[in-house]
Amino acid sequence: MIEQILSRKNLLQAMYKVQQNHGSAGVDHMPVTRLSELLAIDKEELTARVRSGKYLPQAILGVEIPKGKGKTRLLGIPTVTDRLLQQAVLQVITARFEYEFSDSSFGFRPNRSVQQAVQKAQGYINEGFQHIVDIDLKTFFDEVNHCYLLQLLYRKIKCRETMLLIRKWLRSPIQIKGKLVKRRKGVPQGSPISPLLSNIMLHELDRELERQGFRFVRYADDFSIYLKTKTSARKVGNNIYRFLKRKLKLPINREKSGIRRPVHFTILGFGFVPTYRKGERGKYQLVVSEKSWSSLKYKLKSITRKTTPMSFDERIEKLVEVQRGWINAFRMASIQIKLAALDGWLRNRLRYCIWHHWKKPERKRKNLIRLGVDPEKAYQWSRSRMGGWAIAQSPILGTTITVDRLKMRGYVPLLDLYNEVKPKSLLFPMT
Repeated sequence: MIEQILSRKNLLQAMYKVQQNHGSAGVDHMPVTRLSELLAIDKEELTARVRSGKYLPQAILGVEIPKGKGKTRLLGIPTVTDRLLQQAVLQVITARFEYEFSDSSFGFRPNRSVQQAVQKAQGYINEGFQHIVDIDLKTFFDEVNHCYLLQLLYRKIKCRETMLLIRKWLRSPIQIKGKLVKRRKGVPQGSPISPLLSNIMLHELDRELERQGFRFVRYADDFSIYLKTKTSARKVGNNIYRFLKRKLKLPINREKSGIRRPVHFTILGFGFVPTYRKGERGKYQLVVSEKSWSSLKYKLKSITRKTTPMSFDERIEKLVEVQRGWINAFRMASIQIKLAALDGWLRNRLRYCIWHHWKKPERKRKNLIRLGVDPEKAYQWSRSRMGGWAIAQSPILGTTITVDRLKMRGYVPLLDLYNEVKPKSLLFPMT
């Protein structure tokens, strides 16, 4: 297997994939753009060290990113060389595990998506399985047991050199705020191979659920089980809790876990509300969760903050990027009404940025006249003591900095983006 991993073709594919993903430099500060140079100069030495077992991975760079509600998530960024080798290993070993993964597992797998996971959950709920065991694993990526994971890997990987390489990556220290911290458990989020390792670990959970014939959906470490009665849901929840604790040695976040009804359940940013159409009693349809709406609004607010130092064109470019990504993720839910309201709020934010950029009263007066405002009225508004946000919502800017003028500068309404990508099967609003 190690020869297949270190073959020229496989390493080149790995290099292109790592470069395509971009990513930050690790502890050695080497950027991904230097990977071609590394393979051209040091390829033979690098592969020889891996074959002989003398290759030693460098420390992982620990970076904290905001998670929401003041919390942070620790990401581990391996060096570019380690990312290259991890990607090379991933490309070879994925096929050995992928074929036996469950059809109810959707996270970090080829040709599978968040939308498929959500649709499967909706299907179970609409079939009458409306008592949901919602289990949240407590810091799963930090709690993975190395010994058990290596045992699972050894079932399919008998190559000593490959196993030694993976073990070294698992044990690599992490550098947090300049200090090296030993690791004896956990798989750092941020490395190319960690999603596959997490799926291999949690595949044991999938097998247990399938053995007992349960309906479930799993996306990485987010999973939920669908049952018909509250009694059976409570019993299954307790059994799975014991299985996770004793067999996989994974703790559960009790505060976030429990038995839910569809209206109180969210999965991957989606929620559920009952339909009231004739003949569909007891059915549920998809909505976007409040947390996902808040996250979108926070991002849009950050980009359109008047004190953020960027040009109008840069704001528009970033806005379209964020909007398009969010709409693509939640296109299955009918969200026209909320998007229309959010569009109005966003346009006023842009008008506020423009008004703030004009700064001096005389410049404001001249620009209002250029936009067709009566000179006397332009003078009055330019000297107004109203706040900028109040003026942004006033008719003076609403009738001059119109939607059409904003579109000419590159602005794309959220509603227009939604209408481009909404599924054909969605025929009615659900907001």
